[in-house]
Amino acid sequence: MKWGQGGDAPVFEYAEVTSMVVPFTHLNLKSAYSPNWGIHSPETLCATARQMCMDTLALTDRNGLYAIPRFIQAARDVGIKPIIGAEAITDRERAVLLAEDDEGYANLCRLLSDLHEEEGFNLAAAVNRYRQGLIVISDDGPFLTALRHYSPERLYVELSPGHALHRALRLARELGLPTVATSRAVFLEEKDLHLHRVLRAIHLNTKLSRLKTEDTASGEDRLFSPGEMAEHFAHCPEALENSRLIAERCKTDWDFSRTIFPAYRDLSHQEVAAELEKRARQGAIRRYGSIDSKVEERLQKELSIIRSKGFSHYFLVVEEIVRQSERTCGRGSAAASLVAYCLEITHVDPIRHNLFFERFLNEGRTDPPDIDIDFPWDERDQVLDFAFKRYGAKRAAMVANQVGFKGRAALREVAKVYGLTAVEIKEMTERISGFWKADQAAGAVMGHPLFKGEALRPDWQEIMATAQMLKGHLRHLSLHCGGLIIVPDEIRRYVPVEQSRKGYAMIQWEKDQAEDSGLVKIDILGNRSLAVIRDAMAAVERNRGVTIDYASWQPLEDEATRNLLRSGRTMGCFYLESPSIRLLLRKIWGEAPPAETLSLDIFEVLVQSSSIIRPAANNFIREYVARLKGKEWHSPHPLLDEVLAETFGIAIYQEQITQIAMALADFSPFEGDQLRKIITKKHREKKLADYRKLFFAGGQRKGVPADTLEAIWEQILSFAGYSFCKPHSASYALVSAKAAYMKAHYPAEFMAAVISNRGGYYSTFAYLSECRRLGITILPPDINASSICYTGCGKTVRVGLMQIEGLTESAASTILREREQRGAFTSFGSFLQRLAITQSDVQRLIKAGCFDGLEGMEKRPALLWQLLHFHKQSQASCLLFQESIPLPSPPPYDETMVLRQETESLGFLLSRHPLTLYRQQWLRHNPVQGRHMLKYAGKHVTMIGWWITTKTVEDKHGRPMEFISFEDTTAIFDTTFFPDFYAKFCRRLSQSRPYLLRGIIEEEFGVATLRVRWVSFLDS
Repeated sequence: MKWGQGGDAPVFEYAEVTSMVVPFTHLNLKSAYSPNWGIHSPETLCATARQMCMDTLALTDRNGLYAIPRFIQAARDVGIKPIIGAEAITDRERAVLLAEDDEGYANLCRLLSDLHEEEGFNLAAAVNRYRQGLIVISDDGPFLTALRHYSPERLYVELSPGHALHRALRLARELGLPTVATSRAVFLEEKDLHLHRVLRAIHLNTKLSRLKTEDTASGEDRLFSPGEMAEHFAHCPEALENSRLIAERCKTDWDFSRTIFPAYRDLSHQEVAAELEKRARQGAIRRYGSIDSKVEERLQKELSIIRSKGFSHYFLVVEEIVRQSERTCGRGSAAASLVAYCLEITHVDPIRHNLFFERFLNEGRTDPPDIDIDFPWDERDQVLDFAFKRYGAKRAAMVANQVGFKGRAALREVAKVYGLTAVEIKEMTERISGFWKADQAAGAVMGHPLFKGEALRPDWQEIMATAQMLKGHLRHLSLHCGGLIIVPDEIRRYVPVEQSRKGYAMIQWEKDQAEDSGLVKIDILGNRSLAVIRDAMAAVERNRGVTIDYASWQPLEDEATRNLLRSGRTMGCFYLESPSIRLLLRKIWGEAPPAETLSLDIFEVLVQSSSIIRPAANNFIREYVARLKGKEWHSPHPLLDEVLAETFGIAIYQEQITQIAMALADFSPFEGDQLRKIITKKHREKKLADYRKLFFAGGQRKGVPADTLEAIWEQILSFAGYSFCKPHSASYALVSAKAAYMKAHYPAEFMAAVISNRGGYYSTFAYLSECRRLGITILPPDINASSICYTGCGKTVRVGLMQIEGLTESAASTILREREQRGAFTSFGSFLQRLAITQSDVQRLIKAGCFDGLEGMEKRPALLWQLLHFHKQSQASCLLFQESIPLPSPPPYDETMVLRQETESLGFLLSRHPLTLYRQQWLRHNPVQGRHMLKYAGKHVTMIGWWITTKTVEDKHGRPMEFISFEDTTAIFDTTFFPDFYAKFCRRLSQSRPYLLRGIIEEEFGVATLRVRWVSFLDS
């Protein structure tokens, strides 16, 4: 065995397994997928077992099959036969359960589901209920006695070093049951025990020093070699032999590759295929008016593949779910399907926009693709409720997220069990926020500019080293953001199910293992922008009597919408509002677009622009803009002329990986799609190297020069990390265009909806600044005019009660209900008489200025006295006589107090821009205004700014740098802190302060940014 560099997993040189010297198989083994217990990955365990010349291995994680698909693949990769099992553990009972056959596997899934879902679960009763096909191993006397009463078949007493061997042997004799040897393996080496103890302390929320022996595994729970096991069981060789006999009885040729589709209304395959074709043709007529030869050819091609792959049921189930909402966005690769477009699952025409169907489904594809559907975020749960009601909890379940330890959370948890104080932990985790990851060593922290000149204490070095080792350990499950699985019969025969906190059934696998096991998911996702568009449309209809027909709406036919998009004024417009995409749109078009770009198809450019913004594509973006603006270009090779024609000779979309490989290296559609998948996945090095050889060999056979192949391969590699397929970006571009239309024509209603639905790229403060730039007046919260949400009308936006810090939902709802039923409040006194809400809620309303319209700002101190007096009177209302006390008449608050209350109540200054408080200071520096930056291109300037948003990245040498968007009172502008200056000033880059910036204004394609060389503050 060789160990990799820097703590990597071991690299094994495998010996050929010829014979087993000792007849022994490990039947009780825990991986890192035993929550808060196991240490090593299935891959490491299988590789180690193979190194020990084992040919069969069982994985028996605690109370779950959390890693079974991954374990089966890992075992096969090293030539080991996998046995599926689990250790079921309750407060009173424990047993190792092994699946002897398919029925045993289904029963194991059912039993584990019951363990997680049933109150008062009884393991012995459950094992008896699901006994068929299960081999049961335990040293739990009462449990074995209960089962022995019914049948001794496939029932064994477990003997394990360090676990009362003599007592277990006596139990076996008393019950007349055979014994079997296990090592309850958790560890590979002695040092693993420390990490195990850390996991246990985290789970039990205690310190390492207080951890009890009975709460951890025994130091003997190791993956012993067969020879070592023989030494432990010299007195009981039959227990070793039985382990081998059990292994031979268990199924090991597991095949999870068969795709398991939902069933639509119990129709046969022939009936459902005919129904799908009928609906697709009806939809084609709705979409196109008639079916021409191009549509007919595409329909026949897609329907043929869908039928052959058994996908007809799936399409109709998705269509049924989609119809539960008026506004949806079908996205992902499924948007390349004409059938999906005709069923109104998706809304982008795949023929008009040249969408590549094979990215979604092709003849060679063996894994099931899924369809992603966005619903308005606040309608998603209703849609899920419909799906569970329609298909039943027996057939439907959600995909899980397997939550582990990441970044700051890992560091925080380890530091807690080491006994550090909450203050120390918070200070460290806040400093490393945004750059430290749990798989980085302590050296990565000390090498960062934020820690320049400091020495990391030894205890923190050990804590960071330990946190680094927690990567890949399962902590618990959570609900996936949208993955719904529907099977034709019973979900619990395919995979164990648990209950999520929201009450939905949830399988034990994350999306990748679910996909590898043939389970087809439907992604039902919440999208805030769809809710923004819905709410803005409703406000426009309510305020102006204008109704927009969502189904027939073509926003890009509108000139004002196109102009807004070209100018990059897209704050609030979903998918197009980040600083990088706004800068790119301005570089392509700007305020006065040249003829070369004005003639471009705006929809295609939006799709391309939103796709090319990815981490590894920076080198290509500048060239892309130049080509859009008329620079002469050629594709990298004539064989790629057609593939790259629409993207100006640059690979932008994921499916172009497939198309390039097909055109240049004679890959099949399946091989090309596999290459695309490998590029975008983690842990891809070996497979990627294999595909690189195939790519270069294929290209050389077609006469493509090696340097050309190398350059194209670099473009392919730029898709690593995250990247997008064209159908996905096209679907979102359509939503973006609708948002842009609303902003161009109804900015107040639109911006109010953006803020009310939360979750945009920017803060509420930044969106309100954008409102002011649009000429909209911001009105403060008002007890008679404010709704819970922000409201927009004409040229005003009114702050909603939702913005008031600490105001309870019940108080806000009570206010609105009272107004609707009995009309506006006429005074503060009438408000107090009409409503019974808490004193603290009323105080928050006063400080937020909600009664200024009724009583005047100057009366805020008096209102607080009146409130106090009212509540004292209410408490004394049972007394027969009440003393009338004259209330004081306090002076109005000064401006400083009013502004402080505003900030405390709303979270920011509303009545003015915070920079205006420092006007005298900034005038001394004669700063350049944000809106005039382009006039000073190439010059050293001083600017002032308020922090808006940031993105920290690394340059090609791994050095940190930062892009920060600031705003002054005239514009939002973008700055760059390159590594040298980031290292110098990174400790000053806190957020809510008035910045004084000096640097050079750089111009590219008519867009100005500030390259910062010096930082200070106006308030210092």
